[in-house]
Amino acid sequence: MSSRRRREAPLPASSAGLLRFFEDETQGIKVRPELVTGLSIALIVIAILLDVLL
Repeated sequence: MSSRRRREAPLPASSAGLLRFFEDETQGIKVRPELVTGLSIALIVIAILLDVLL
């Protein structure tokens, strides 16, 4: 009887929603994460340099 109860246990709902979310492809600009990180670091460096020099 205990093995029958194990098969009827529901799966967690949170994982199913996340898997479906990442399967969908949307239209829009595709940007690599490295580019976003590099531009963010460059902006921080420029802001610091402007603060120090001016």
